[in-house]
Formats: sequence, C-alpha cells, structure tokens
Amino acid sequence: MKVTHAQVLAWRLRQQSLAPRTTTSVEQLVGQLAGVQAQVASAAELALAIRQEKPHRGAVQEALAARSLVKTWAMRGTLHLLPADGAAAYLALLGAARTWEKPAWQRAFGVSPQQMSALGEAVDEILDGRVLTRQELIDAVLARPGLEGLGDQLASGWGTVLKPLAWTGRLCQGPPQGQNVTFTSPRSWVPGWRGVPDPDEAAPAVISAYLAAHGPATPATFDAWLLRGATRKAVLRRWLESLGDRLTPVEIEAGGGDGGGSTGGGGGTAYVRSEDVAALARIKPSQEVRLLAGFDQYVLGPGTSDTRLIAAARRTAVSRSGGWISPVVVHEGRVAGVWEFTEETVDVTLFAEHGAVPAAGLEAEAAHLARCTGRERRLVVRVG
Repeated sequence: MKVTHAQVLAWRLRQQSLAPRTTTSVEQLVGQLAGVQAQVASAAELALAIRQEKPHRGAVQEALAARSLVKTWAMRGTLHLLPADGAAAYLALLGAARTWEKPAWQRAFGVSPQQMSALGEAVDEILDGRVLTRQELIDAVLARPGLEGLGDQLASGWGTVLKPLAWTGRLCQGPPQGQNVTFTSPRSWVPGWRGVPDPDEAAPAVISAYLAAHGPATPATFDAWLLRGATRKAVLRRWLESLGDRLTPVEIEAGGGDGGGSTGGGGGTAYVRSEDVAALARIKPSQEVRLLAGFDQYVLGPGTSDTRLIAAARRTAVSRSGGWISPVVVHEGRVAGVWEFTEETVDVTLFAEHGAVPAAGLEAEAAHLARCTGRERRLVVRVG
C-alpha cells in the first residue's frame, strides 16, 4: 500500500480529533491520544481542550479526582495523563527495558539494583492506602534500615529514582495538597487495578493505541516515543510480530510539498493498523489551520526529528533548551510556525519558507483558544 505523506498528516489530524474536533470527554481523548504529556499541567489541559468543540475548563482536574485519569511518570520518563483502565499496559512496556539495572544508570544516579529492589518494597508498603507528599514519602523511606543514604537521589527534582517505581506499578500521583505534589499506590488508588501485566501481554494494546493516533509509523519511531529507543530490538520485534495481520506495512511517498525526509524519524517500513487501511487510502490532504498547545501529542508522537513534520532548520524553534516543546501552528498537517500567549495577545510567528497561512484560519483558532481559556486575546502575526 502506498500513501502520500500529506495523507498521513491528514489522517493523524483526524485520528487525534484535531480536524474535525470532537465532543468526547477528556478521558476518551487521553485514551485516543495514547496518553498526554503533563509535565506542564496547563499545557496538557489546553492540548485536550483544543480538540473539543465545547471545552470545559477544569475537566482534567475533575477526571483526576474521579480517578478515571491517572497522572504518573510514563513515556520517555515524563509525567503523563493516562486512562486509569489502561495505564498498567503502558507502564509494563516502560518497565520492560529495566533501565535502572544498566551500569550507566547506576553510575549516573548512584543507586544499585539491590537498593532499587529494597526501595520498591518499602514504597509499596508505605503508600498502600495512603497519600503522602514527596517530603513525607522521602522521610518514611529514609527511616527504613539500609535506605538512609538515598536522600539526595529521592529529592532530585527530576524524580529519576522514583520513575522505575512508577513503571513497576508501585506509585502514581495523588491529589495535590496546595503546591505540594503527592504520591499514592495505584493498588489502592486506581479503580480495578490488577497490577502491571506481562509486557508481552500488554504490547499489542499499547502499539495499537499508538498507531491509531500516530500511524503509520516505524518500529524505531514507536520506540523513540516510548522510551527514547531503550527497548531491546529483539523484544520490539517480538511485540510487533505478536500483532500479526492486525498490522499492515505501508510505503509513504513524498507528497503535499513536504520536501522528503524520514517516514517518522526512524526510517524503514512504516505500519498502520489493518482496520485503518481503507480509510487512510481514501483521506484527502488537509487544508486546516490549528494552534496546538506546547508539548502536544501531534508533535511528540512522531518526534521533533521528523523533517516531514518540522523542517530541520526549524527544529530548535520547536524543541527548545531544557526539553521545552513550543506551542505550534499547524497548516496542511505540517508545523508552519510557533506561537505563545502574552498578557494581551496570541503572538504567532510563521515560518517564511512554509508559505501563506490563511488569516481566517488563524483568527478562528485564536477565537477557539479564547473558548478554551476563558480569556480573549488579540491575534498578532509576524513572519520570521
């Protein structure tokens, strides 16, 4: 099967409820997007609201309080919103890499596999049926014999030592206490929690969810999205083979003025869910304009190295220092610029080489942002 990259981009816009927008709930959208990065909570909320015809402010907090969404460290070691009933499958694939058992990880963070095992058992007991602030959790851990020396690692702002505990199902975030993050056990927090499944059992659901939103994609692109390429190649191949005829290989041709580039950052054969083949083949290239939030899944799914999505010369405008992913302007499926809020404006900078972006589309998007945020701002557009 052959499709143009313009069709691929139009397909992803549709599958991610960007064109057209949706009336579904934030819980359904999080599942549809295969998780939503929530390192910056306001960006996650806006990313979901942008996709809704009638956004409801506070919907994410309500879903977290209802425990239909869970917030935890997930893909690429970043905080994500995950559907409560599917979170364990994502965690299983992340934990399968056992990154904390690798010598380089141990040298970097100063925690041995034996200490990680003891830490996991301690946290499992400490958090069962309890919600603790980070400092309360640290204090309880350091009171355990043999764990007294982990104070600096546990207090690290990046939470690196805590991430494996999330991936093995020992902790997730609870409701905040003022400005303080809290942690609790999924076992006592997530309705119907059955523990983290075997990765081979979980892989088909996660790969299918990813491809539903971000396909067609290569195995390498999926692995980069999951854990920056940390999955062993033999394991990744086994997971893909387990889907059998539920996946169909496709060839992505240049098209829509994309100028060539990778098939999604990974090279090689791209795959799509077999159930999507006919609809993908029929889809027409998109003419839509969208203003997307920072850290949006539309960008993170294929990755910022995909030169068919983001021109190579503009990558640093989107993927900035400190891991910051800018809010972007999307036109015809490609990143056509970046934007930001100021106190009074929606300040848009279009990439000159992209060509004209319809002014009416930008105005309509600024109006939708006002519905999402409850605040009108004047649109300011420049070309750079």
